[in-house]
Amino acid sequence: MENKQKLLIIDDDTELCDLLREYLTGEGYNIKSCFRGDEGLSTALSEHFDLLILDVMLPVIDGFEILKQIRSKTSMAVIMLTARGEEIDRIIGLELGADDYLAKPFNPRELLARIKAIFRRLSPERLKNGNSNRKILIGDLEVNVATRSLIRNGEELHLTEVEFHILEILLTSVGKVINRQDLALQALGHKLAFDDRSLDVHISNVRKKLGNKIENGTTERIRTIRGVGYMYVDSEA
Repeated sequence: MENKQKLLIIDDDTELCDLLREYLTGEGYNIKSCFRGDEGLSTALSEHFDLLILDVMLPVIDGFEILKQIRSKTSMAVIMLTARGEEIDRIIGLELGADDYLAKPFNPRELLARIKAIFRRLSPERLKNGNSNRKILIGDLEVNVATRSLIRNGEELHLTEVEFHILEILLTSVGKVINRQDLALQALGHKLAFDDRSLDVHISNVRKKLGNKIENGTTERIRTIRGVGYMYVDSEA
């Protein structure tokens, strides 16, 4: 019998948790809910979960602090829930390492689509599809696609799953411009709304972790092509 993917919901809205538990259970997931931040953090760190659905506003410990502590110990996928209109909450969540976010209120079908997009990136089938032993060697970077590991000048760097996938896409097309919407569709699983800055924040995180200069600090790694998208620079071109 196939094991169900296990999801943890941390949200103090008990009615929403009940709705999501019923809906996502019907879609084949194993769901557990916590209604306080301290309880949710303890549960997230003491049990195995494939994905966390995390509200920002929580009693005792807020979602940002939970995300910080989780990211210091695990790379578990995280979708943040934010209040509609609170763009700063979305940006902070992404900067702290959330994989994606949804603004409340939302349609459970949209949440399901975001969950499926994350699991598609993590699926063994995708990694096995010609990538079982694939390494990308470009400049000072060594990327192992199968193990999701990244080494720069002999030092291992830690990226979230979505950050790693963005870098993988850019490196696979090094020297070529990737359209912003195409990159979002591949890396996030959905196209961007007009005011959606999630991809830009993920790119910023990747730049910070890699150091955005190569070749003795004179060449930009990831270049923004204004009005078009992004490109990982081929320093030998």
